[in-house]
Amino acid sequence: MSTVTTIGFVGFATPTATASSVKRNLSSSVVLGGASGNELRKFRSIKGTATSGRRLQIRSTTSLQDATTTKINGLPVREIPGSYGPPFWGAFSDKIAYYWTEGVPRFYENRRDKYNSTVYRMNTVPGPPFFPDPRVIVLLDQKSYRTLFDVEKVEKTNVFTGTYMPSLDYTGGYRVLSYLDPSEEKHSLLKEFCFEVLKSSGRRVFPEFHKALNEVFEAWETGLKNSKDRKIKFMDVLSVETLRFNVRAFLDADPVDPNTEASLGKEAVGIIRWWTLPQLMPIAVLPLPIFFAFLLAPLFELLLHTFPLPFSLVKSKRQKIVDFFRANSKEVLDMAETRFGLDRNEALENLIFYTCFNSWGGINFLFPAIIGRLGSTSAEFQRELSAEVRKAIEENGGLNPAALSSMPLVQSAVYEVMRIQPPVPFQYGRAKTDLIIESHDAAFRVKKGEMLAGYMPLAHKDPKVFTDPDDFNPKRFMGEEGEKLVQHLLWSNGPQTETPTVHNKQCPGKNFITIIAKLLVAEIYSKYETISVYGDTLVALNRASSS
Repeated sequence: MSTVTTIGFVGFATPTATASSVKRNLSSSVVLGGASGNELRKFRSIKGTATSGRRLQIRSTTSLQDATTTKINGLPVREIPGSYGPPFWGAFSDKIAYYWTEGVPRFYENRRDKYNSTVYRMNTVPGPPFFPDPRVIVLLDQKSYRTLFDVEKVEKTNVFTGTYMPSLDYTGGYRVLSYLDPSEEKHSLLKEFCFEVLKSSGRRVFPEFHKALNEVFEAWETGLKNSKDRKIKFMDVLSVETLRFNVRAFLDADPVDPNTEASLGKEAVGIIRWWTLPQLMPIAVLPLPIFFAFLLAPLFELLLHTFPLPFSLVKSKRQKIVDFFRANSKEVLDMAETRFGLDRNEALENLIFYTCFNSWGGINFLFPAIIGRLGSTSAEFQRELSAEVRKAIEENGGLNPAALSSMPLVQSAVYEVMRIQPPVPFQYGRAKTDLIIESHDAAFRVKKGEMLAGYMPLAHKDPKVFTDPDDFNPKRFMGEEGEKLVQHLLWSNGPQTETPTVHNKQCPGKNFITIIAKLLVAEIYSKYETISVYGDTLVALNRASSS
């Protein structure tokens, strides 16, 4: 499409124009009330430099459609609302509101309502004084959010954690896959390597997960029996067993077993968390009671949100993780070298990140949400869930892939948890060029280099897509109409209906996480008819009649 210059409401479809033609069109614009003082000054500048009959080059970065209309694809063109405020203080004010006075998601909701827009400008965390430029454009609806998945429009270099990136010391000096843009050659190689790790783990997933959940159930039942107040924290043992499962599936080695070479032992969970948390701490919202939050806010801001935590705090712990993975991943690293030509140490660092940060880290967000949501639903619904699970197992000779694919209610329930509590709530990207971003209600111009930030929990509650979006409806994705909604499930950095490839940034473990999430529900409700959960506390397990 030809480029044009817009003067008032008038655009020129040819790339050049004479000063006299500019004058004629400007006069029309003035009559229509469309010429501003800037436009008049622009005309005087053109007139002063032009000679009779000489053609002037008129340059523009917008398309004909953008320049000559006040609408794009039927949507009104609107300035992006919001403000970054004065230097430092604007960002610092947003930072305090985000962490302490408003919190998440209210911080996003308040600005959405204030500007009457799901696209607006704000400062994100961690911000000043020692972190990079916090200015972002927020995307909160299904339509605008998808811009973040289009790698032709947005760059994904070093934006995995937003405007802040942890020190490379945490990953052995390498930029791991999560921080690479698909345009980088290493992105394709490392993502193919990740796909191969997942593929090779396939035969171990079901038996190892079953083994892990049996340990969990035994610990839950013993804990409830021995607890004076008949309640336990259900994630205490689940975190340990899911870590063991994850590593056994990928490496065929148990990180807790003392007989494993370079075993992490009973401290495995603590060691890995000690390595993971400092990477996220500058952007973490701490779940403190309101009284303590206000009392301790200055201290936490100074210690946790002001500057990156020094790597020296975790250096010895990280070395234990490296030693364990190096000792137990020889075949996997051989494959990385021979098949993909990857440096062995770089492959090792990515394997650690895949396993401990991406996969197990995601599990630790998703599994509590699944158990908490389903464990607080009605007994009637849980019995229906249990009946579906046991029927599918009986008809397919056990809890296997065929049985799992015969559980539409389980799948719908898992999808609904992923919708309302996505395991990765934030996505980021930097505009590769000048863009037009469309929400349901308006179109917005974004300049090259501007940072886009999506907050998925609100995009997943888009009322233009989901009926009663704030309600947890475990049957939402059932039936023909429910299946149409699956494309709007975006938790994996892409629609649930699409496939991760080396050319996009969709999570390579999308299918793996979906399968084990459904397996979690199937394992629980094959053994128990109902469970009772309040927050992170398990208070009752009621066995199914046949278990």
